[in-house]
Amino acid sequence: MQAKHLRLAARILLIATLLIAGARSGFADDAVESLDATSFGTSTQMGRSFPVKIRLTRYSTPEERQALIDAFTKGQNAGLAKALAKMKPVGRISLPGTVGYDIAYAIKIDTPTGRKVRFVTTRRILFGEAYNNTRSLQYNLSAGEIDIDTQDKNKSTGTLLPAAQLIINQDGELQMELYKNPWRLTNIIDWNRNKNSEKP
Repeated sequence: MQAKHLRLAARILLIATLLIAGARSGFADDAVESLDATSFGTSTQMGRSFPVKIRLTRYSTPEERQALIDAFTKGQNAGLAKALAKMKPVGRISLPGTVGYDIAYAIKIDTPTGRKVRFVTTRRILFGEAYNNTRSLQYNLSAGEIDIDTQDKNKSTGTLLPAAQLIINQDGELQMELYKNPWRLTNIIDWNRNKNSEKP
């Protein structure tokens, strides 16, 4: 029984590490985050690219963080997706050919060269997926991370996970499993940085 409780505690800790590690610096910051990037495909999606726009009106709160931890502990990926769907949006992400969709959870992590912005939300399921009951339905989350270098904008990078699910692997560790390959984010424009540089 004690070993079971230890495994459960370890899983909760891993959730905190993956989704919200270092997030405390962003909780009180209600500044708007405005980022543009170009997403490039990897592996089987090599050669494809599209623009991405991310707009955050706020960062997520400690209470929202705890709600996600509790939801995953009780219902794993399905519970996490359900909790995300009920959250008040913190911003939006825009992709070509869509009207965009809300971002449910986002944090800022300060780094020696700038900051990281991490976000996760429920993925919009396409009609064809639902109608044909494809395997992709299991991958109902979208997530991403942008590492913003405020000292050298050319070093800013990121990763976009369009379709993913949170799982516990055979070693009992929490990990994000992708339906397809991740997309590499580059050519990142930090509009907050540009706005601040224009101030006298």
